[in-house]
Amino acid sequence: MDTSPMTPALSQRISLWCLDPWGRQVAVPTTLGYSSEDPYAISFTFHSGKDDVEWIVARNLLLQGLTGPVGEGDVRIYPSIDEDAHAVTILDFHSPDGRLVAEANTRQLQKFLTRTFGLVPVGSESEYVDLDTLIDGLLSSSNSE
Repeated sequence: MDTSPMTPALSQRISLWCLDPWGRQVAVPTTLGYSSEDPYAISFTFHSGKDDVEWIVARNLLLQGLTGPVGEGDVRIYPSIDEDAHAVTILDFHSPDGRLVAEANTRQLQKFLTRTFGLVPVGSESEYVDLDTLIDGLLSSSNSE
């Protein structure tokens, strides 16, 4: 989980469905975000009554998870079918504070990913990464500690 919020060039509101402690489905309003400044990443901002929580997921991981199980460690993604026979994608997030298993409409995720491909085509991500700025940022943060 990344703690610095991403400023998305693209965003899309969706609802993820999660199970509460009693086994009931609960809608979790979520905003997907994407920026060419970090062309490898998709942000998931979960909006709750208290604070927003942001998770960063590799764009390629999300794409692959629409058609087959992927991921290890903190994020796992796999396709499924809901009780109404609609295609859904399961997002399984793990952290030291707990676990969130969410279900998203696959068509909504595909629509958002298609928009990101219009901004940064698959395979061209490295053209959008400014290595000099990245290195300067890393060096300045290590010097300030």
